[in-house]
Amino acid sequence: MANKSSSTQPDRFREAARALECDDDEDHFDAKLKKVAKAQKPKDDEGKKD
Repeated sequence: MANKSSSTQPDRFREAARALECDDDEDHFDAKLKKVAKAQKPKDDEGKKD
């Protein structure tokens, strides 16, 4: 059932992360996140009821 290969699962994970250009830098993460998910700016007093 288990796939026997020359590399272990953590090694395959690291290889996949490198192929996807992943890193631990928070600034790089934020920059890439902003490309993917852009929040709409809140509109002033629109939809508010007093």
